[in-house]
Amino acid sequence: MTFPEKSYRQRQPESWLASPRMPLQHQLPNNVFYDRYNGSLNKQKDSNGVYQQKDDFYYAKCLAGGALSSSVRWVFTPIDFIKTASQANPNRYTSFANGLSVVFREQGVSGLYRGLTPTVLAYSTQSGTKYATYEFLKYNLQENLDSEFAARHKSLIYMISAGCAEAVADVLMCPWEMLKVKLQTSHFGEFPSHFRPALATMIRRRREYGFPFGSLKPLWTRQIIGTVTNFVTFEHTVNGIYHHILNTHNKNDYSATTQLAVTFAAGFVSGTAATIVSHPADSLLSLQARYPDKTPREIVQLVGWKNLATQGLVPRVALTGTTIALQWFLYDSFKSAFGLGTTGGTD
Repeated sequence: MTFPEKSYRQRQPESWLASPRMPLQHQLPNNVFYDRYNGSLNKQKDSNGVYQQKDDFYYAKCLAGGALSSSVRWVFTPIDFIKTASQANPNRYTSFANGLSVVFREQGVSGLYRGLTPTVLAYSTQSGTKYATYEFLKYNLQENLDSEFAARHKSLIYMISAGCAEAVADVLMCPWEMLKVKLQTSHFGEFPSHFRPALATMIRRRREYGFPFGSLKPLWTRQIIGTVTNFVTFEHTVNGIYHHILNTHNKNDYSATTQLAVTFAAGFVSGTAATIVSHPADSLLSLQARYPDKTPREIVQLVGWKNLATQGLVPRVALTGTTIALQWFLYDSFKSAFGLGTTGGTD
């Protein structure tokens, strides 16, 4: 008995998709990726063109988008400078306007951008790492935990993801943040005002200043509580806007412009909350640069809890609250442009 010859595709069920010289994953359409661990093909985009499964390229784009979002802080360097300087030297800079006037009169426009280079290095590494790690942890926790448990404990998943992401990001941020704060809190003329000589001084006197990780613990105290508040508030605010104001459980019913408007509004709410919660630790970090020989407890006893929680709060809300809103907006704009969809609003 003779059997019909198998077709070419039947004889080669997978290899017919690829040429012998090119890996399979490099020849697939944009809505498909190749799982190199089990040799399967997986759909990666839904009907709205939004990525559903997260591969390495997804998180690489989140890293790039997060780093790009930190550019907002570069523009606001003068506000950050006056805020930090007024926390460390409240008698010298009696108000925000007075601080701007004094610095401009003594140092000119360039003086207002004191600490720009370490600001760029600190926040680009921190923001990129933070957003990418948060996305990775949140997705994997939601996918690997029991579905009912994950649905009931969304806030816990947000908190763990945000806290761990910030802890990792702060390690990369710490050396540049210490240099930035030292540049911005030192009186003009007593410490180098340019990046290279300032960095050389910090390295040479690293034992005195505790460089490069001497401020890591207070940085964790400030950043982790602020980031957890920021991300948890943001996720719930986005969900609240879609579910209770726009009355939808599918954010893709709305245009990208509307989704980004929701992102900005939620970002401002979460940024304001994060600023208020993290301000005492932020003040302590600035004062440590002014009093390097004192412990955190001694600094608190010296200035008092009230001043620690309120000194420089208004300019910091203006800076950080607005900055966080713009960061979320830029981050989600980048994600939308690359087909990753905006953050939140899918629960």
